[in-house]
Amino acid sequence: MRNSFPEKSHSELKQLEKQFYHHFADLLVEVVYGYRISDEEMRQRVVFENVELVEGLGNKTKGVIAYLGHMGNWEWLVDLNKRFAGNMVEYNVYRKLKNPNSDKMMLELRSKRGGECIEKNQLLRKLVALRRADHSYVLGMLADQKPSKRSSYAWTTFLHQETAFLDGSEVLADKFGLSAVYAHIWSTKRGYYRIRFELISDGSTPMFPGEMTKRYAALLEQNIIAQPSMWLWTHNRWKWGRKDLEGNV
Repeated sequence: MRNSFPEKSHSELKQLEKQFYHHFADLLVEVVYGYRISDEEMRQRVVFENVELVEGLGNKTKGVIAYLGHMGNWEWLVDLNKRFAGNMVEYNVYRKLKNPNSDKMMLELRSKRGGECIEKNQLLRKLVALRRADHSYVLGMLADQKPSKRSSYAWTTFLHQETAFLDGSEVLADKFGLSAVYAHIWSTKRGYYRIRFELISDGSTPMFPGEMTKRYAALLEQNIIAQPSMWLWTHNRWKWGRKDLEGNV
């Protein structure tokens, strides 16, 4: 936090840390609460804005990538599948958890709202199959995890720090002709969220390598600056720098 917000005083950073841990505790409760929440209550707790942008892009490119960050309660974005007016399906891309019980619980939570979960290693095969599907679709992709040496990534300046971002979503968008949006998540009050979709790419304008990923990083940065306590600071985003990933200074 100190590196991300050098303008903040020590007391301000301590307050921000305290606010984050309060949010994190709430998040854990909300995820479990999602098991029994009704459609009516979910519509009150999560308000989606600009859904027509996603549907319009889906009509144009068939597939849309919805870039997510670990902001607010990103798990409740799975209710998007119930908000479409037309024939569009939400798929949630996830990484299998090491603990089988935790993995099963998360799959049940994410599938309960009507969307389908796609394990990361099966995504390419699923996208090939979706070329023949009779519906448009949106892929929910959390893209702010730290990359590994085996990952493909792009570098950018993020919260005052040189940061590597996974660029697999960008590669898929180029390969399959997908458009892309960012899901901007705000907390309106405790346990209530607003999610607004913002355009990253309409799929028709060529982009330089890394450009889509950098646009996502810039939008995520704006989201974090607006509500810094809502981001998942505990995922150790800057554990590895350029020297660690590329073996040079």
